[in-house]
Amino acid sequence: MTSAKSPLRIDIISDVMCPWCIIGYRQLSRALESTGTPHEIHWHPFELNPNMPPEGQDGFEHVAEKYGSTRAESEDSRARMTALGADLGFEFQWAEGFRMHNTFNTHQLLHWAGEQGRKDDLKQAFFSAHFTHRRDLSDVAVLADIASEIGLDRKEAVAVLDDQRFANTVREAEQFWQRQGIQGVPAVVFNQKHLVTGAQGVENYTNILHHLENEET
Repeated sequence: MTSAKSPLRIDIISDVMCPWCIIGYRQLSRALESTGTPHEIHWHPFELNPNMPPEGQDGFEHVAEKYGSTRAESEDSRARMTALGADLGFEFQWAEGFRMHNTFNTHQLLHWAGEQGRKDDLKQAFFSAHFTHRRDLSDVAVLADIASEIGLDRKEAVAVLDDQRFANTVREAEQFWQRQGIQGVPAVVFNQKHLVTGAQGVENYTNILHHLENEET
């Protein structure tokens, strides 16, 4: 598609609390694989719930409060996401007591991991930790454990969160994307000029990639 010298730049603005973010990413990955598109992915921070308290919130309560969804509607949505995830090789394990958490610390660790070329690895680990294993991503010890499990230095991960050294950097990145008009996730920007929002599906992403290929020729 694009030349080897110019891989398709893909900026993804997302939050690991967002189920549609991992679904959309897996759909995009399928499309990239099927088209053989040379690409480079850049992850960027977005907090769905920046004012979430430390203890988090029950998932059903959160969706009802934020979107006005009934429990039945939430259960239907979860079933749909579970089916979509299974088709894409990702396991959602919803259960009574599933909680949403503040993710500011996860974004700081992702920035730190990115300095070591491991942002994508940690991002995927966080998605699995939250949605498949229901681990508490507001707990510093849990975050450090997950970093360690992919081969990053656990003590340094704890230190990063203890001194909040990347707090301003993350805030600035979040504010940058908000100024670009990003109000929800997933948001995907191709070649720094084509914005696509939401989980589009493998077919739509494939069509987008073909369109971009034709644009380049």
